[in-house]
Amino acid sequence: MSEHASEKDLPLKEDIRFLGRILGDTLREQEGENIYNLIEGIRQSAIQYRRDDNPTDLRKLEHSLDGLSAEDTIAVVRAFSYFSHLSNIAEDLHHNRRRMVYSQRGAPPREGSILLALERARKNHITVKQLSDFFSKALISPVLTAHPTEVQRKSVLDCHLMIAKRLGERTRTSMTPEELEENEASIRRAILILWQTNELRTFKLRVKDEIENGLSYYRYTFLKEVPRLCVQLERMVKEDQDYHELGNQPLLPIKMGSWIGGDRDGNPFVTAEVTQYALQRHSHIVFDYYFQELILLRGQLSLSSRLVSVSDELLSLAKLAPETEDARLEEPYRRAITAIYLRLQATQKSLQNTQLLSVSEGITPYVNVQAFKDDLSLLARSLISHGSQSLSEGRLKHLQRAVDIFGFHLASLDLRQHSEVHAKTVAELLQKSQVCGDYLSLVEAERIKLLLAEIINPRPLRSLFIDYSEQTQLEMAIFEVAKKMQLELGESAITNYIISKTDSVSDVLEVALLLKEVGLLVPGEKPQLKMNIIPLFETIGDLRGCGQIMAQLFSLPVYRDLLVSRQDLQEVMLGYSDSNKDGGFLTANWELYKAEKTLVEVFQRFQIEMRLFHGRGGSVGRGGGPSYYGILAQPAGSVNAQIRLTEQGEVIASKYSDPGIGRRNLETLVAATLEATLLNQSGSTEEWQRIYQVMEEISVTSFERYRALVYETPGFDQFFREATPISEISKLNIGSRPASRKPSTRIEDLRAIPWVFSWAQSRMILPGWYGFGSAVKAFRERHADGLAQLQHMYQKWPFMQTLLSNMDMVLAKTDFTIAKRYAGLVKDEALRVRIFSEIEKEYELTTTELKAITSQQDFLSANPTLARSIRERRPYLDPLNHLQVDLLRCYRHGEATEAVQRAIHLTINGVAAGLRNSG
Repeated sequence: MSEHASEKDLPLKEDIRFLGRILGDTLREQEGENIYNLIEGIRQSAIQYRRDDNPTDLRKLEHSLDGLSAEDTIAVVRAFSYFSHLSNIAEDLHHNRRRMVYSQRGAPPREGSILLALERARKNHITVKQLSDFFSKALISPVLTAHPTEVQRKSVLDCHLMIAKRLGERTRTSMTPEELEENEASIRRAILILWQTNELRTFKLRVKDEIENGLSYYRYTFLKEVPRLCVQLERMVKEDQDYHELGNQPLLPIKMGSWIGGDRDGNPFVTAEVTQYALQRHSHIVFDYYFQELILLRGQLSLSSRLVSVSDELLSLAKLAPETEDARLEEPYRRAITAIYLRLQATQKSLQNTQLLSVSEGITPYVNVQAFKDDLSLLARSLISHGSQSLSEGRLKHLQRAVDIFGFHLASLDLRQHSEVHAKTVAELLQKSQVCGDYLSLVEAERIKLLLAEIINPRPLRSLFIDYSEQTQLEMAIFEVAKKMQLELGESAITNYIISKTDSVSDVLEVALLLKEVGLLVPGEKPQLKMNIIPLFETIGDLRGCGQIMAQLFSLPVYRDLLVSRQDLQEVMLGYSDSNKDGGFLTANWELYKAEKTLVEVFQRFQIEMRLFHGRGGSVGRGGGPSYYGILAQPAGSVNAQIRLTEQGEVIASKYSDPGIGRRNLETLVAATLEATLLNQSGSTEEWQRIYQVMEEISVTSFERYRALVYETPGFDQFFREATPISEISKLNIGSRPASRKPSTRIEDLRAIPWVFSWAQSRMILPGWYGFGSAVKAFRERHADGLAQLQHMYQKWPFMQTLLSNMDMVLAKTDFTIAKRYAGLVKDEALRVRIFSEIEKEYELTTTELKAITSQQDFLSANPTLARSIRERRPYLDPLNHLQVDLLRCYRHGEATEAVQRAIHLTINGVAAGLRNSG
């Protein structure tokens, strides 16, 4: 590392030492000198082993971990886990601090910033009209999901946020010795609370708990930072010499989404009642925020009518307020805001049917969110009219943007269900209405013909006088709730319906028919579709067939008529998780890229607007990695100013628990979407066709290699279940959904999330790289200039750069010394040796080929900050992994005590914290 880099990282090292010292003091006070010395000895052994890479030091470390009692093991695991958590806090703060210093020094705009995106747009001669068109249809939507990779409790996260806040104060403000002392005392109290708080949930998470966990990020970040970013964007555009005229209009590219409480694919606990609860909680949270902001705004705007001439419309609004105090009579803004507050209160009462709120006589609710916006605009116009524009651009403008973005619904809740469930529901409705006796036996063409006839038929299929199966009743109850909540909160509250495992046109038409049954599709001469019907293509086969399915769908006049009511926009979701489990890292990414290219061509042919929804996870094996580069790597024409992407698991906490980091991550999404839409011109030349041919050739070999290992090697499922903590993970209270879709041990039935999470714990992280090395080696052997071709692709193609950068990160976190210990858990020695040697051989090959293509000597040479972070975490991960292996062995040999189970779960928590993006 350079001297300059070391100097930049000095504050980070000081913060880590500071937090580590306090953690050590807490250990000494709470657990005693002996435990403290034990933990410190293990830490020193781990550091020495990683520094010298000496087998003797490894044996010394292993010896220090052998024979610990259950109680001592738990203390050691907790200590090393918390050090990882505290390091995460310090790192996040340091990155935030570096960005602030960078911007304050007047340095060039940073990569991923809106300023740099605008600068690049200007250099590429993007016109005002092109930029205006971009913002007029821009929709960038992070969609929070509740997948079982977030092992952190909210109580623990709240302590982390307190520590981060206090640590930040030490560097941001000049403090007196007394203030520094109190600051440190506050951090000590927070770390003590952490140490005395159970990191593990003692109960299985309910969906309602997941809903509340997701909503906490709105309080932490989204409610304030999304409007702030939009206001900041307007200011930057207004100050730009070429694009300034766009700054006089609202720029609202970001809209939030959620699956939590609406995703019932494989989760029987998501019911109509839960979905309604989620939507009502969304509304409650946003109303509370508006109330708080109105109170603060009312406190600010103490302007006197003796000193300013307010508008007549403001005076009329002020008269609605019941305030009669003499002091308030000359403060029209305060009285007007009181009237707005009371109208909003009445609105909440009418929407949520609550009797807890007392509403003044004569105050009427807002008929819709636009009426609320109109009153806020009235305040702004009046302020501007008497020369107080700066007051209109402060808290009031942020509130206006918040209302523009969040409305009365906060976030759009997506509904999702498996296509198989829809088919069974439709079959029962058709059978009991005597329209079709056996729908499921029909071939695809017959299904399509029948569904189209029923979609345009105004007669409903359901009857109040017929009994339906429990499953059909549950499904239809969800659709009824969607209809009810659209009427109460507006269409934006629940506007997307996702179909898992879409592999036919009938899968889409079945949902259209079910929507018709509750009035969310209205047939007629000009049919109205009240929700976006979104097919989700997940497996390799589905991705390869998606273009044909969409072309066939668009060829149906009935469906095209429905799209007219959706502004000729069709959203398609692409699944990164199942495609990876199905075909491996390289093939999954390439098939996703090809699917997008195909969809672009199909949508252009039928002149339909396309929006892609990327179902990405936190880990590279599930489509994770830096969002900025991931978006830039999309094919030309596939972003088109609109993109939705899932934010899952522990990634939500790392990206959005801190407001400053959260705002920068949101800014990155906007900048990347702008650049990918306006600047991505790659595509169809002869050179590009050759590049695509090379990637296809490599992918075919990689796919064969991956499938041969995972699905065709006898005993591989046994190896996986014994060499990773998959069984123990499925028992950890980290999500409401079962780990498998069916009661089965087959890998095909296992959800992609625990699949990836388990490999990460064992440090093999196989889903993030397996098959690449063999494929590249075979390509180079077939082509004399193979390496040169691959190097050229890497230098020219953002997709290849992102692919290899993500693989580089995964390989840097992979550790085969540790992985070998996990493989030792496999009872059948012959099976263990046969499969582990194959995996290890492919790892060595992949490492060699990656370094050859990228011309780098070590992992992460292009990202020294991340390399340093991983290097410094290893001594704290090593003891956790070593202890986890020993604990798994004890547990599987019958020592299934509560202490052993608790220790296993704590190691899972600690390793996840150390790796950061493991699920």
